[in-house]
Amino acid sequence: MTRKSRSIVREYVEAALWALTLTMFLRAFVIQAFRIPSESMRDTLLVGDFLFVNKFEYGPKIPFTHIRLPGLRSPRSGDVIVFQYPQDPTKDFIKRCVATGGQTIEIQKKEILLDGRKLAEPYVIHTDPSVRPAGYDDRDNFGPITVKPNQLFMMGDNRDNSNDSRYWGTLDMDLVKGRAMFLYWSWDGERNWPRWNRIFQLIR
Repeated sequence: MTRKSRSIVREYVEAALWALTLTMFLRAFVIQAFRIPSESMRDTLLVGDFLFVNKFEYGPKIPFTHIRLPGLRSPRSGDVIVFQYPQDPTKDFIKRCVATGGQTIEIQKKEILLDGRKLAEPYVIHTDPSVRPAGYDDRDNFGPITVKPNQLFMMGDNRDNSNDSRYWGTLDMDLVKGRAMFLYWSWDGERNWPRWNRIFQLIR
């Protein structure tokens, strides 16, 4: 191999290493892709939706540590958040934040009361008209509880079919990955066809 050929190979290797380093940095601290695997956030998010998660907004975590860098703001009620599932941190979940530290949440016959006031939730759907009584199941009647500091109460928009804080408790901020931003792709598995109208849709 000539000196010129070695120089060209070296340039390509260096470019590839820089690209890999930049990709790893962006994934760790700024943005990460996520795919919707279940119907728990229907109709806001559908199975086959692919989205980007903003890690910078709440403050990114330094990989392999519990240290979170300063962010632009804290999570708020209504934010759609990707996080590590508390009962199995190797799995990522996505739910909507309903209450944050210091807020009191109660569910009465499927309706959310946040600090004693009914919470307007136009994005929520209910697929089961029946109401399960308090003491039998926490799905439709829950609390009241006051969320502890540095904790979040998470719920799916598909309220009758969501494994969320009603069942496994509040979410520690240490497990939060970031806020869902927008869809970059959506695939309808039943029709084997893209959902063109959902691509680049903001997540609210």
